[in-house]
Amino acid sequence: MPQRDIIALASSSGGLDVLRTVLGGLPADLPAAVLLVHHIGAYESILPQILSRHTALQVRHGAQGEPVVPGSVYIAPPDHHMLVRNGRIELSHGPKENFTRPAADPLFRAVAVEYGKRAVGVVLTGELDDGAAGLVAIRACGGYAIVQEPLDAVAPSMPSSAMHATAVDAVAPAAELASAIVAALSASVLQGEPAMATRRQIEWETDMTRYGAAPIAQLDEMGKRSTLTCPECGGTLWSVAGKPARYRCHTGHGYTRMALQEHQEEVLETALWATIRRLHERMATAQAALAAANQAGDVGLALEQQRLVGRCEALEAELHRFVEQASGGD
Repeated sequence: MPQRDIIALASSSGGLDVLRTVLGGLPADLPAAVLLVHHIGAYESILPQILSRHTALQVRHGAQGEPVVPGSVYIAPPDHHMLVRNGRIELSHGPKENFTRPAADPLFRAVAVEYGKRAVGVVLTGELDDGAAGLVAIRACGGYAIVQEPLDAVAPSMPSSAMHATAVDAVAPAAELASAIVAALSASVLQGEPAMATRRQIEWETDMTRYGAAPIAQLDEMGKRSTLTCPECGGTLWSVAGKPARYRCHTGHGYTRMALQEHQEEVLETALWATIRRLHERMATAQAALAAANQAGDVGLALEQQRLVGRCEALEAELHRFVEQASGGD
């Protein structure tokens, strides 16, 4: 019998080809179940049908309450976090994490507390760092950690971030990941148990996903109140201790610092474009006033409006430079 029998997989940008390769390389009699999160948001997904063509394993979207059995692949359905409890699939429409639902971190945390040393966590290609905090949880509860070789990934950020957040047991290119996963099922199991405080925090964060709320006292124990507010509900954000750097609010939203910075850049760029639009409107009004002043022969008003148009043009050029900087341009 294998020492491990549950595999939690996370992928995002560039993940479809990797998932085909990984699942296609797993044996038909795999003595473990696979729980998979691929970032699809709320959009309709035919991912189970696509992946079924490349593996002898049973592939389907996870359904509420169904038992987790070996030889099956359960994919988080659109707009739902997928968790596990008492050996069964649990779906949640709870708060987004890292601005996405489904997200990898909630699944990985649930797997960590449910299966402990029996779990294998795998982070594949993707942008930003969803899955890093979840892999920390799996590792903390005695599980095995695998990441795709970042140099082999279309989007190396997710596997690279996971490697920076925790020690990993194996790093492999896509073509070798299936073998690494199979080997992990029978690899030596670490001795010892996670620190009680660590396990308690993982359980609390899993409950945030389930119930969409967290007692203030729990958040105070998990971290420190920051001066930042939640981008999705406006509540206070707590800075959570540990790696990667993260924030949580009392309604359950969660963000890594990387995801929050990405969102802040998007918000800033949107605000700058809105300012440019309003500036165009101000310029159009000034140009109309300038034309009217010229027609009426009002030299003083014409000069005033001409100066205003010039200031608007100069400010627009400056704002365009800010937009380029905000979006990472030179």
